[in-house]
Amino acid sequence: MAEPKKWVMLENNPEVMNQLASKLGLSPDLAFHDVWSLDDPSLLSLIPRPALALLVIMPKTPAWDADRRAQAASMDDYAGAGPDEPVIWFKQTIGNACGSIGLLHCAINGPAASHIAPGSDLDRIRRAAIPLHQKERAQMLYDDAGFEAAHKACERIGDTAPTSEGHNGQHFVAFVKVDGRLWELEGDRKGPMDRGALADDEDVLSPRALELGFKRVIKLEQDAGGEDLRFSCIALARKT
Repeated sequence: MAEPKKWVMLENNPEVMNQLASKLGLSPDLAFHDVWSLDDPSLLSLIPRPALALLVIMPKTPAWDADRRAQAASMDDYAGAGPDEPVIWFKQTIGNACGSIGLLHCAINGPAASHIAPGSDLDRIRRAAIPLHQKERAQMLYDDAGFEAAHKACERIGDTAPTSEGHNGQHFVAFVKVDGRLWELEGDRKGPMDRGALADDEDVLSPRALELGFKRVIKLEQDAGGEDLRFSCIALARKT
């Protein structure tokens, strides 16, 4: 059998992800922005609101790994499909494609989906994915030449030398608000994770959304006495 695909890992920064989003067909009206603080109002004010999605790299610390295992033990493999599916989620089967799949989760779910160019790769992938179940959907993405070409065109953008060795145990996670719920989307899970309700005036950078999502993982590490804070976060929002 042929070796499974293994791509070069992308950096989680606006330069890389904005170019990838553009190549795949997300409107230039939207852009990824650096999130320099989760608490400082002056730094959070630099990001246009509402923030539609967060794309985060988080280290798989022992505390988070234990939490993930406990959650997985109580979950069945995801069986969602069809137009009534609350979010479109992809199981990752391509090595090191977690950044591109994270961007995909940000772009095709929630309000960002209305900013996808008709006939683009994002539009085509989204439409093809809706009726498919987990395995068929993952295979569709695995075989998608447009998705692969867009990823590979962005491999050498950024500050670090390209490598296929991954990010030393770090995982890309997307957080999106869809129909008043905060969703945590990661291709290495059993399925999408519903993290709770958000009010109409709360976005993914609101205090409650951060406590339910990104900050929850940081707190797990801090409560365990750990010091691995290799977190990186960018937000999808209006360009200006």
